[in-house]
Amino acid sequence: MPDTLQILADAIAAGTATTDTEILAAMRGVFGERFHKRSGQHLEHERPPFIRNAYGRGGGETEHVAYAGFINPDNPPSGPYGGTSLVWFPREEGCLIDFGIGTRGLSPDEGILTRPGHRRRISSLRRYLVSKGVPIAWARQDPATIGVPVPDLITKQLPAWEPVFKRYSNELYCLAVVPKDDPVKARLIVQAFLDLYAYERGWEVLKSAQDEFNQFIASLNAMWFSNPQVDEIGSLLTRRRFVVLEGPPGTGKSRVAEQILRETYDGNGLITQFHPSTTYEDFVAGLSPDVANESLRFAARRGHLMEAASKANEKPALLVVDEINRADLGRVLGEAIYLFEAESGAPRSVRLPHAIDGEQTFSLPANLHVLATMNTADRSVARMDLAIRRRFAFVTMMPDRQVVQRLSTPTGLTLFDALCDVFLEFAPDDALALLPGHSYFIVSDQDEAALSIRLRHELLPLIDDYIREGYLGPATAALHAVRNRIADAAQVSSEVA
Repeated sequence: MPDTLQILADAIAAGTATTDTEILAAMRGVFGERFHKRSGQHLEHERPPFIRNAYGRGGGETEHVAYAGFINPDNPPSGPYGGTSLVWFPREEGCLIDFGIGTRGLSPDEGILTRPGHRRRISSLRRYLVSKGVPIAWARQDPATIGVPVPDLITKQLPAWEPVFKRYSNELYCLAVVPKDDPVKARLIVQAFLDLYAYERGWEVLKSAQDEFNQFIASLNAMWFSNPQVDEIGSLLTRRRFVVLEGPPGTGKSRVAEQILRETYDGNGLITQFHPSTTYEDFVAGLSPDVANESLRFAARRGHLMEAASKANEKPALLVVDEINRADLGRVLGEAIYLFEAESGAPRSVRLPHAIDGEQTFSLPANLHVLATMNTADRSVARMDLAIRRRFAFVTMMPDRQVVQRLSTPTGLTLFDALCDVFLEFAPDDALALLPGHSYFIVSDQDEAALSIRLRHELLPLIDDYIREGYLGPATAALHAVRNRIADAAQVSSEVA
């Protein structure tokens, strides 16, 4: 069977060397091998909305800009169209492929263009193409934005398509160049754009292409849930000294911090946990009551930061600060914030309010590192201010599907996927950080009864809090549907056990 996707890619890459008849035949070809024919039945009638400005008339820039592609079949049979489209612009140098919005606006595809999931997958598409060596791949931050042109930084790299940008720059929201001389890369680019378009349109994928299609879509989604390895975090600590692990609850932030202290630093350091009552005296230095000879006096004592520094005299030491954002950091750090500069040149020191062991000044040893954790789902506390944030490197830890696949049950994996789909597809950006972590699904020995207990007494109360507080905004209804699905599964698992 011919590779119809390669035929389409070759036809697109050929630019103006391809005729309108050839490009229409190539567009038709992918239906029947990759997608069910009914998904592309509009092409059988050659209705104008589905192939525009025929290639054969594309030579004169002053006449019009030639293009072809797929648009929403609900558009009228002629004239301007609306909604999202997959379009390519042929030139002698090759072809520019892109997602764009018709000049009539978002309708009839408001549901696609305004959905957070589409925006996230478009962003992932750009990252995917860059990772595959595509030299120019650009995506707008918000696909539904109209009237914002493609940045000059991009258009200046594509002078051959200047007529395209003059006419349609405001409508394009994701683009790449399909090369003429690299059939493999041309196929990869066209397949990526076409499969994502098909996913958003809900085209029926044939069985022969399902594995490849599903793997690609999964790879786009996975980019939002990728986690660094422990050794990567250790390397970052070595370079930047001060690092924060941030992410939703249950993603293993504290466990990773403890593992790094134990394995990378041979346990040389200490762990402290911040809370609203943590003070400067607790963390840096202060006075504490001391009873001696039946009399009360106050003595200067070291806080956790100074204690950790004393452990770094001869070998590297690590101070782990759990839940760092639960304390008022400005008050807790005080003047010691001046010391948190990873690349400050000459050693910095501050004057302490009380002399400690005869020393009135304090500086951080170069081999003292600080690893903090921060729960991004905790809405009861404020995020770090910019002055403090710039002194730390941040690593985001998201729920890890591989952990669930390895350490949960089939039921747990199904529910985890359903929960991730809701958050990725519908949750606003600030709510994506609320996605419950993989630890809520971890059980030993594939124990469905144990999973039921975790779901009922740990995960469901958390989700109910989210729903009660309205944290997911428009996504609350979708979350409630998954919540009921989790509750039903927990009940069934309990009855089976």
